[in-house]
Amino acid sequence: MTRENPEPLGGENPEPSPGDEQAGGDAGEPGPRRSGLRNPEGAVRGLGAGTLGLEALVLLLAIQPIRVVGGELSGAAVAAIVALAVAAVVLAGMMRRRWAWTAGTVLQGALMLAGLLHWSLLALGIIFALVWGYALHVRQVILGR
Repeated sequence: MTRENPEPLGGENPEPSPGDEQAGGDAGEPGPRRSGLRNPEGAVRGLGAGTLGLEALVLLLAIQPIRVVGGELSGAAVAAIVALAVAAVVLAGMMRRRWAWTAGTVLQGALMLAGLLHWSLLALGIIFALVWGYALHVRQVILGR
């Protein structure tokens, strides 16, 4: 038993025809949405906040393994780690502000600069700078800024 014209579940056509221009969803929105997200600003803020929150968590959890495996970790290095983690959490809460993205970039540079205190901080700085760079790229693609 075969069907000649199989329809997707729900009876909807998954691909719009070439002439279909859908409005943004609400009647007041002008034209099609670029990203397809209901709230692209919120999605991008969540990405930035999540990235910074993860960075803060990794930094705080890295203190003890660095001390055990990586050799001597000075008090200045521990203070720098805690300060950078606190700054990341504060910035994660400030992602509504446009300058927070720039401050997040500065934070990545500060973490790499903390590599002068211990080599593993440089490694973490490079890793999170790459992750932050990807978040900035996604922001650019979704919001166009």
